[in-house]
Amino acid sequence: MIKTAIPYNPYEPEKCNRWTMRGMLNLDKELVVAAEFWDFLGGKNTYQDLLGCFERMEIELRDEIDAYFRQFKNN
Repeated sequence: MIKTAIPYNPYEPEKCNRWTMRGMLNLDKELVVAAEFWDFLGGKNTYQDLLGCFERMEIELRDEIDAYFRQFKNN
């Protein structure tokens, strides 16, 4: 069976429940989301490792990120 994948669950920590897919897919059998998707691609714990990478980059680049968004704050 062909599955559909979503690399990120915007509803986290709740289960993905995207209204546009309800009725088109059996969400329990035909949809892989977040951890299930990334762990399928890269093996066990890939999703957690990926989240850790993003967290470390956020910490390391925090000043640059804040400076970038400050330019839009008063517009």
